[in-house]
Amino acid sequence: EVQLVESGGGLVQPGGSLRLSCAASGFIFSTNTMSWVRQAPGKELEWVSAISSDGGTTYYANSVKGRFTISRDNAKNTLYLQLNSLKTEDTAMYYCRWSPYRGQGTQVTVSS
Repeated sequence: EVQLVESGGGLVQPGGSLRLSCAASGFIFSTNTMSWVRQAPGKELEWVSAISSDGGTTYYANSVKGRFTISRDNAKNTLYLQLNSLKTEDTAMYYCRWSPYRGQGTQVTVSS
């Protein structure tokens, strides 16, 4: 059974930082590209970032480029997303995804 369990979300002020984690199980994590997506209230699901199986190639949406960093630890079957210089528009539920699967999400709220 595929399981993706996100953690690390919370309430942070604009300009702050968070580190999200996603613990993966039930598939061979180290051979698969992984992604982060997010969904703000009342909006469609938005792709945020992706990383190749070996971590050597990363991709970012223009809206987060230069502020977010995706990484992975294949020995720990864990995916990460470092969120820096957070903006109010980054408020959303964040999900890790191994298509078509995604976890239950972790809420990120950016507010003063």
